[in-house]
Order: sequence, then structure tokens, then C-alpha cells
Amino acid sequence: MGKSETSKCRERLEKYCVGNGLDIGYGGDPITPSSITLDLPSPLSKRGDWPQNLRGDGRDLYWFRDSVLDYVYSSHVLEEFENTGEVLKEWLRVIKPGGFLVLYCPDEQVYREWCKLSGQSYNKRHKIENFSLEYVKSVIAKLGISCEVVYERAHVDKYSFELVVRKL
Repeated sequence: MGKSETSKCRERLEKYCVGNGLDIGYGGDPITPSSITLDLPSPLSKRGDWPQNLRGDGRDLYWFRDSVLDYVYSSHVLEEFENTGEVLKEWLRVIKPGGFLVLYCPDEQVYREWCKLSGQSYNKRHKIENFSLEYVKSVIAKLGISCEVVYERAHVDKYSFELVVRKL
């Protein structure tokens, strides 16, 4: 069993994942032990043995009322949804004012190049060709939800980016 994507960014991002929060697509290795874990009924990846709390695909967080969570964290999941804006709007809906949306995702073009150079097979579940830090920030800006970027880092861990947004 290889390392999870979360294990690569935990040291940098777990400080934003304090209190009551959700780890979407956790794959058996949550960002923090106290995270509520959500994944598909049959997860696509299993990189740890941590128990799964909720089953679903992350587009509809019907378990939660508005503004009840301190954070929503997701690693390498958002790029698998066709309508990034609708998904982000739903994730931000459940975050309290002052809470954080914490994302660790691949920069699609860098990832594709890395796959070619390394011989790794490409993940065909990725939906958005220009998916990147700038793309996600532009989608969030168009949602009409008051937020501020508190941390961002492009091209980390070969092909990923990190983004932390505080809901105002």
C-alpha cells in the first residue's frame, strides 16, 4: 500500500483542520483523527485503515446544515467533478464563518506532463483540462460567497497545489 496524497501535505495543512470538520474522499487516511470521514460506498483508493463515517460522493452534503463545520478538507477529489462551482458552493455552505476550505489537488497540466515523464498511468476521472490553483480560485471568486485566500502554494509534491480559503 503506497502513501496517501494526504500524507504528503498533512504537515502543512492540518493546522487549518481544527475543530469539527469533514474530510471528503479520505481513502482510509484522514487529515486529522477527529475528521468526519466521507468517501464513496466503494472508495476508489484505500491508503489506510481509518474507519469511514459517511458514504456518498461529496456533491451533496445533506447530512449537514448550513454553517456548522469548522473546516472541509479534500485531497485529490475536486478535479473528478464536472461542475467545480456547484461542488465548491456546497462545500462552502456547510463551513461556519471563519472556517476553512482546505484543498490539496493536482494541477492538471503539470500532472499530465508528470505522468508522461514518469510512466505513471493517467487518471481518466479528472474532468477539467485546465484544473489548477488559478482555475479553482477563479471559480470560488465567481460564487458570490465572501471568502479570502489565507494560504496558497502551487507546484508542490511534483504536480499538486494547496489552497486554504477562509469563509467570511
